[in-house]
Amino acid sequence: MPAAADAIPKCGNCHQALPWTADAGDDDFAVIVERSPVPVLVDLWAAWCGPCRMVSPALEQLATERAGEIKLVKIDVDAAPRLSQRFEVHAVPTLLVLRHGEVIARQPGAAPVPALRRWLDDALQPSG
Repeated sequence: MPAAADAIPKCGNCHQALPWTADAGDDDFAVIVERSPVPVLVDLWAAWCGPCRMVSPALEQLATERAGEIKLVKIDVDAAPRLSQRFEVHAVPTLLVLRHGEVIARQPGAAPVPALRRWLDDALQPSG
């Protein structure tokens, strides 16, 4: 699965959208996140963070449920200090939803799947 593409990844056989996940850092964030054709759920996490490890499967589940609608991008804050500063990350995990490179929603801390699903649904509602 390419980290960056102009179109949503689809199955070669059935042509259904596939869950799109990628890792990004300071140097490739723009091409992977800001140029995404779909909104991006950004997980700012750290390897030493227990709650980050707990929320990761929930985010993978949401990426699968929303295949073709969102892209999940994971950013290790220890390896991406410029992004941590840019998004004012003071605690991990910090979750963001970006559309065309602009933050449209922010969720500090881990939460269960139903709460994250509601938060994501609210973020993806068309602005009136």
